[in-house]
Amino acid sequence: MTLDPVHFDGIAGLADRIDYDAEDEDHRDAAETVWEHFLDPLRADGDVVVEPLDELSRRRVPAEEVALEDAPFPTTHGVDAGTLNPKPFKNGLVLDVAHAAMSATPSDLELHDRRTVVKALHSNDTSTDFGTEWESYDEGSRRRIVHTHLPQNQYEEDVVHALALYLAESSHALEHADAVEDFLLLDGPIYPKGVLRWYYRSSVLTDLFEESDHVARILDNYVELVETFVDRGRPFAGFVKNVSAKSIVRTLKRQKDFGPVPWAHDAGLFAHLLERRELVDGEFERLTDELTLTNWFVSYAGMDRFFGESDNRHLDHDLDPDQYRVTFCIVYDPRRDLVFKVESPYAFTKDSDTRERIERQILTEVALQRGPPRAVAKADELAAIDLGSADSLVKSFEQSLDTELDENYNAVRWGRDY
Repeated sequence: MTLDPVHFDGIAGLADRIDYDAEDEDHRDAAETVWEHFLDPLRADGDVVVEPLDELSRRRVPAEEVALEDAPFPTTHGVDAGTLNPKPFKNGLVLDVAHAAMSATPSDLELHDRRTVVKALHSNDTSTDFGTEWESYDEGSRRRIVHTHLPQNQYEEDVVHALALYLAESSHALEHADAVEDFLLLDGPIYPKGVLRWYYRSSVLTDLFEESDHVARILDNYVELVETFVDRGRPFAGFVKNVSAKSIVRTLKRQKDFGPVPWAHDAGLFAHLLERRELVDGEFERLTDELTLTNWFVSYAGMDRFFGESDNRHLDHDLDPDQYRVTFCIVYDPRRDLVFKVESPYAFTKDSDTRERIERQILTEVALQRGPPRAVAKADELAAIDLGSADSLVKSFEQSLDTELDENYNAVRWGRDY
């Protein structure tokens, strides 16, 4: 039912009751203060959180011109994993399925048809292990089941989702690494933050992180991914479409000499730093003719530290631990007011020529696509499990497991995949 206009106005009018005097220009001034005084490097209790890889800088390129340039990498490949989303069943099983694909630009239809499928499940019954090893299906595709057990009835859905997603993504990237001729882009961060989060979240998840062979395999896969591409002399990066990190604003809130922090997350800060405006008839208007970007930063914040720690007993590094460090730059597209984050291991970005090529590739693609690079969008498209397929899969699981989905009223109200 459409909201009645009188009630719409009643709800919208609540905004008038919020007496918030902060102006956008104040936020921009605060952002400039951060840029000039806090990011070279940003520290918390004496420890570096982020620091410039080279010099602190903001650059801009004409969107129309860079869109017409020849990309520095003749071919690009993308990897993504789509998921069913966790499903609880009445027999006590909770499961999720991830389906990973690699895209190629220009297209490689044979590669596009190869998939990696991981079904992760949780059950309270420890007498049966449903896990399997890898098995082939179709031609060039693989699948397996991973089974996990949590001693307490909590976090099951988070666990099966993360195990399926990251095992499928990392395994598929490694399995088809030889197909990457020039440049690989992961859809999202370069490391499995959904699993790393367990390490800091609760004792139950920390114990699972420490003890699970599946977690160990996932961590090993991402270490091996860096080493494989270093050995092959091919860079890879991650393209983060939705920047939700808060490490910088969280650190700023702890700075006694900064004052109120007006941004909810780091993307808000960088949007103010990278947006260009001009005064037109007494009002500021956003300039949309140029893409803007920051220099590269090395991140030691939160979960970003994990893969670069020299004394990390969870990882078996073949390279110097610094080579695995997370580095990033921020790209801003004013045409749609979007902030994107590009991550890459220090092993690649320490070379100025390589990071410039990565930058140019991303800028050319974003300018042309008005969004994520084609390799990322195509991988997302290949890996996605559409709603119709998701519903059919659930029905198939109900039949094979001789049970039913453990639904609540929202499933009736909004459909199964609400």
